[in-house]
Amino acid sequence: MSPTANEREILTYDLFGNAIKELAQEIVDDYRPDLILSIARGGLLIGGALGYAMGVKNVSVINVEFYTGIGETLEAPVMLPPTPEAVDLSGMKVLIADDVADSGKTLELVQQYCADTVVESRTAVIYHKSRSIIEPDYAWKKTDQWIDFPWSSFPVVTPSGTPNGGDAA
Repeated sequence: MSPTANEREILTYDLFGNAIKELAQEIVDDYRPDLILSIARGGLLIGGALGYAMGVKNVSVINVEFYTGIGETLEAPVMLPPTPEAVDLSGMKVLIADDVADSGKTLELVQQYCADTVVESRTAVIYHKSRSIIEPDYAWKKTDQWIDFPWSSFPVVTPSGTPNGGDAA
C-alpha cells in the first residue's frame, strides 16, 4: 500500500541543494575523506554533490540492490557488478554516501565490504529513519515517513506515443 501525500517527506531540488550544503559543512568540520563511495542508485546524486561541495574529486560508485518497489525489498541487499576493487580502497579514509538510512542494511553491507581495507569509513545520508540498524555518522534530517526524492518520484520516462515503452504498432 502506497503512503498518501500527507504521509510523505517531500524533497525538492532546491531543498536538496540546501541539504547538501548543510550536510557537507557538518562533515568537513569533522572529517576529511580521501574518497566518497556513492551507493547506487539513490546515493549517486548525494555522493557527487558532496564531492563538489567538499572539494573531494575522488568519487566512486558501488552498486547495491535492495528495494524492489515502495516498501518492497529483497531478503538482503546484494552488491551488483562492477564493484570497486577492495585493494583500490586500501589505506583510504572513505565517506559512504547514500540517500537514506532506512533499514540500514545497505550501509551495513558496504561498511563491511570496506572494513578490512580502509583506514576508516564513515556514513553520510540525507535522511535517517529510526528503524535503521546503522546510526549514520552524518544525516541531514530524521524522518520515518516515505520520502519522495525529486529524481525518483515520477514514473519512468517512455518513448512518446507508447504507454509502457513498448513498440508502437
